[in-house]
Amino acid sequence: MSSQAATAPSMSFRDVLRIDVMRRVWYAQVISLFGDFLALFAVIVVVSFTMHGTPNQITGVQIFYMLPIVFVGPIAGVFVDRWPLKPTLVASDLIRAVLAMLLIPATSIWHVYVVLAALSCVSAFFGPAQQVTIRAHVPAPGLMSANALMQMAFMGMRVVGPATAGAIAASFGPRTCYAIDVASFIVSAALIGSVAIRRAPSAQAPAASSSNRIHAIWRDMVQGVNFIFHHAAIFFVVMAMAAGLFTIGCFGPLIAIFVRDTLHGSARLFGFVSAMVGVGLLIGTHVIRKLAARTTDDVLVLSGLAGIGAGVFLLGAVPHRVATLIAAVAIGFAFAAIMVPAQTLLQRETPHEMIGRVSSTNISVAFLAQIIGLVLSGVLADAFGVRMVFILCAGLAMAMAAGGRVFLHGSRSAKAFEDVKKSRQRKGR
Repeated sequence: MSSQAATAPSMSFRDVLRIDVMRRVWYAQVISLFGDFLALFAVIVVVSFTMHGTPNQITGVQIFYMLPIVFVGPIAGVFVDRWPLKPTLVASDLIRAVLAMLLIPATSIWHVYVVLAALSCVSAFFGPAQQVTIRAHVPAPGLMSANALMQMAFMGMRVVGPATAGAIAASFGPRTCYAIDVASFIVSAALIGSVAIRRAPSAQAPAASSSNRIHAIWRDMVQGVNFIFHHAAIFFVVMAMAAGLFTIGCFGPLIAIFVRDTLHGSARLFGFVSAMVGVGLLIGTHVIRKLAARTTDDVLVLSGLAGIGAGVFLLGAVPHRVATLIAAVAIGFAFAAIMVPAQTLLQRETPHEMIGRVSSTNISVAFLAQIIGLVLSGVLADAFGVRMVFILCAGLAMAMAAGGRVFLHGSRSAKAFEDVKKSRQRKGR
């Protein structure tokens, strides 16, 4: 995989933000993510420190938020490739605002689970529609910067959100966090609704030629999955993102338990540890964007997998507050090395008319891997302890990085062999 597909010089952050649609979509992302982090952090705080939830119950929060996307995502991508983008994005925000309101009167963990699952179903439409919008309005040389900006929004809120949520939850209660999340969705919808959004000229919605609509939807969904499996570069980055999220899924929800039982910390310390992951993501995205100009995508992604392994190992091996904060920064930095080049390659290599399906399938695979990690983390934490789960995750991430390097080397050798064979056949004619 090459680090750049286009010969044109890369666009800067400022150049990308001069594009009106990109600027407003980014503002909307920053605001809605801030609300999301407040709400999700408030939920975890309530389950961990008020309900005194078990590891399985805490991982259940993550599972019920992500599981619907695994099943709804590929189908949602088909509709995103058919539906107009702006109404899809605005409707998704407004529906999620209504659903987030239902967290305010929540009194049981099952009430929280149901609301999070409903939010997940609607988010399955918003994410791919956002990806299609970015690809349609940002030129190819600006995709790396555009994706870096979206990741920086995520990590910036990862820094601000948990610490802010901890202070708000402690001072005003978790329901205030939920109310801010509701407001954030409404503001996001207003920003997106204030700009004209179009599809790329070459992107035509799939024709519903089949008399059986269910068959047509299935056909389009399978077409998107087949594209991933038959495109070596995209298949690799999808698997790499899944591997990284599997590892993060194993340790992520257990941080609250680790802070509470091993570090003997409070919800405020948990907020700072979570924020340090965002700091690492923020730094990593800026550095990775510069490295991408002279480093191949596969080196960045494999290095990211190895870096996640190293950070998780430090987390489990050295149960100290300072070591925990350093490990959190390292994990965030390494995750940026996977996400930014992977997202850019997906957008660059996927035909316009298939971006919704391909991006939604990628999200579904990544979330499935993270859910598997979440399920295993709860079971293993109950059996062996949280620290041992961290160490096992570290070994697995390192093994995945090594296996990915072997896979890439084999794929390149096979491709080179095929190229030589075809060249000889042409000369023999």
